[in-house]
Amino acid sequence: MAVHLPMSQPSPGLCAKPHQQRGNASTAAAVAAVAAPPSTFAPQTTRLSAPSIAVNIRHTAPSAPVVLPERAMMKKNGETLASMWREIQGGRDWAGLVEPLHPLLRAEIVRYGELVAATYKAFDLDAGSKRYLNCKYGKARMLEAIGMAGAGYAVTRYIYAAPDIALPGAPGPCPSRWIGYVAVASDDTARRLGRRDIVVSFRGTVTGSEWVANMMSSLEPARFDPADARRDVKVESGFLSVYTSDDATCRFTCGSCRNQLLSEVTRLINKYKHEVISITLAGHSMGSSLALLHGYDLAELGLNRDGNGNTVPITVYSFAGPRVGNTGFKNRCDELGVKVLRVVNVNDPITKLPGIFLNENSRVVLGGKLELPWSCACYTHVGVEVALDFFKARDPACVHDLDAYLGLLKCPKIAKVKKDGEDLISKAKKFLLQQNFDTWRWQMAAIQVGELVQAMGM
Repeated sequence: MAVHLPMSQPSPGLCAKPHQQRGNASTAAAVAAVAAPPSTFAPQTTRLSAPSIAVNIRHTAPSAPVVLPERAMMKKNGETLASMWREIQGGRDWAGLVEPLHPLLRAEIVRYGELVAATYKAFDLDAGSKRYLNCKYGKARMLEAIGMAGAGYAVTRYIYAAPDIALPGAPGPCPSRWIGYVAVASDDTARRLGRRDIVVSFRGTVTGSEWVANMMSSLEPARFDPADARRDVKVESGFLSVYTSDDATCRFTCGSCRNQLLSEVTRLINKYKHEVISITLAGHSMGSSLALLHGYDLAELGLNRDGNGNTVPITVYSFAGPRVGNTGFKNRCDELGVKVLRVVNVNDPITKLPGIFLNENSRVVLGGKLELPWSCACYTHVGVEVALDFFKARDPACVHDLDAYLGLLKCPKIAKVKKDGEDLISKAKKFLLQQNFDTWRWQMAAIQVGELVQAMGM
């Protein structure tokens, strides 16, 4: 499948490598009152130029794929999101929905991707502003202010985070910055979706400290459940640092990113405990790592329970996300039922980090049971993959660009590449060229490069 789609736009929120975890958590406090816990995290970046794009979708099945022969027999025209939302959210590991990409799933991927894109559009890049590197708008009007008034969600809380590191020459640890938001579906949206959806949306890497954290790729135990440390479950220290570090000086909030999220999400679960609920975590680049960490955290602590004690499904929509943890982390996410849909560009280097050499392909199992010593140190992707193919991108940042991902997914009849040939290529090209790429993306790319240079002391 080689569909050439020229485009030349820059990319927000690139990801890199990670840092180190810090702190501890009290199980009772974390589960009941959602009190202060530990940790550390980070991202990476790239630059731009005019690329060609190919579209290719593939499916990487989780450890125990579910085969659904009846899936092919369902009448596509009669399906609604409300009737099959559990499948769309990964209830059966997206079996039969990825190849070809089901229209309802495609629409949901785009919808959650746009909720992630909102974090970039609302991000204040004006160095002279009081809200520099924070959100430009208040919660009540943020979505409306960026042109998403019809999104069908109400923002309930902003989330702030910072890794526990200090840049060279800085007087102390870097301050917390706006990393994303928590929102809940409106009544009308809940009826359309078939459940009350709680969304957490995360941006990617922007600040120098986040860059540095993303480059710290050592593995360390997450230790989210104080009653069971699970030392075999390890995650990248930089991402863990961003997730768990606390900045007591933050003027917008208090507590670590982790505590802010545990507090707000459990509050919303309790508020809507007598309704059918879903938890959807979405992020781009570093943000996808935070989304996966939070999903694992909620499930490990057992906080995803409704008023009847039923498990609330947790789904992660990862856009251009790096690897987050080792094989033990992946296996535990599978055991806990955390569903992850990874939307990646096969040529995006960030999706291959960390673990370029030690990854899921490096594990060696002897006799079906015995793993060689380095297997536990291998970074491993979690979940099911939907792969897009952007190739010949002379400007690396474009291959990591969230808008490029969404533009291809929005492109009509993308699944008919083999049948439509050149006609589809011309249609896709026209569609992408008609898209409105705002100047904020150029600003974001410039800030990322500048911050990286500053962080590395160059």
